[in-house]
Amino acid sequence: MSTMPSDRSPDSTLAFIREGYRFVGSRYDRLGTDIFQTRLLLRPTICLRGRDAAELFYDEERFVRHGAMPMRGQRTLTGVGGVQGLDGQAHRVRKAMFMSIMTRAAIRRLGEIFDEQWRARIPAWSRTGPVVLYDEVGEILTRTVWAWAGVPLAEDDVPRRAAEMHAMIEAPAALGPRHWRGRLGRHRAQRWAGNLIEGVRAGTVPAPEGSALAVVAEHRDERGRPLPRRIAAVELLNVLRPTVAVDRYVVFAALALHDHPHWRDRLPGDDAATERFVQEVRRYYPFFPVTAARVRRSFQWRGHTFPQGRRVLLDLYGTNHHPDLWPEPERFRPERFTGWRDDPFGLIPQGGGDHFTGHRCAGEWITIELMKRAVTNLTGAMDYRVPPQDLALDLGAMPALPPSGLVLDGVRPVDGAHRADGVRPLR
Repeated sequence: MSTMPSDRSPDSTLAFIREGYRFVGSRYDRLGTDIFQTRLLLRPTICLRGRDAAELFYDEERFVRHGAMPMRGQRTLTGVGGVQGLDGQAHRVRKAMFMSIMTRAAIRRLGEIFDEQWRARIPAWSRTGPVVLYDEVGEILTRTVWAWAGVPLAEDDVPRRAAEMHAMIEAPAALGPRHWRGRLGRHRAQRWAGNLIEGVRAGTVPAPEGSALAVVAEHRDERGRPLPRRIAAVELLNVLRPTVAVDRYVVFAALALHDHPHWRDRLPGDDAATERFVQEVRRYYPFFPVTAARVRRSFQWRGHTFPQGRRVLLDLYGTNHHPDLWPEPERFRPERFTGWRDDPFGLIPQGGGDHFTGHRCAGEWITIELMKRAVTNLTGAMDYRVPPQDLALDLGAMPALPPSGLVLDGVRPVDGAHRADGVRPLR
């Protein structure tokens, strides 16, 4: 039996917050291993990365999710009692609720609404001068997913709802005001969503059949009971918030087009190349840094002991940059996905394992669809310039984003590609 390498700091929480995506990677390099133990939030924690580690991590016989995510993350990002913290039959039934709305037709419809909303904004971008892509896409995605989910949304409420989603996304690893903005955003959004669920159940708020709003309001748990108002609100937000979070991937895609301009000419009209490009954006750029679980019962793996109850972090970013999986991982090379077959434990920007039964993100297919649509619009529906600005990604910030939010200038529609006439913001 070997001794697990250890980061010997009394507690590494502040270092984790300060170093961000580099925290675990720097310790792998220093310790010469893909597994080590540390202390986070005063709790012993095992960190690991790599394909085999991911396959281990998603073994439900060895790990549970209940109690794994720190409460600061539940009270901001995911909500207390959401699907991410369930196990066993309770998780399978709740996950099936989410997957029931992820049909090909539904995902295609989401993409069509996104296209309509994006192209409807191009004339305004042409008139107003410089625009911050992150801010614009956040509001486009808010309009899009609210309409797709059957959730009523007045145009005047779009900035507020988008800001609440952003506050929740940015809060888990933040200290001070940014964290408390996330807590406040969660409280306000959850109260609003709870009122909406009650209205649907009382018949005073219409919910289109098969929409996310209807599915969540009508869902029965593993014991045949309706979800409590608070939990239903959490799960409705677990449809809306992650879809708005795709705005970061859209910004990363635009950043990749800027840094590798030859792809702008290669992608239009080539769906396969666009998908390869999108997958490389998802692999290369920082999204979720880690995901957490707890050891169900003690076991041995590769000579190391995993004690019962021990928190374990799987390094998503580090696995997507592991040189054994991805040669030259710090180079942006979409060609690497030519002929690539999906590996549920190799490419894990939104988790690994099985979509239907495991803890892999239910919205991963939505993410890919929206990113492909965004890239198509950036390369085929509009011309623009990227003026001088700070586009450096700080891997110490979680979640990461270019400081400028990616400013575009000189936007104009491409002849024959713009169909905004008659398209109005969805309400």
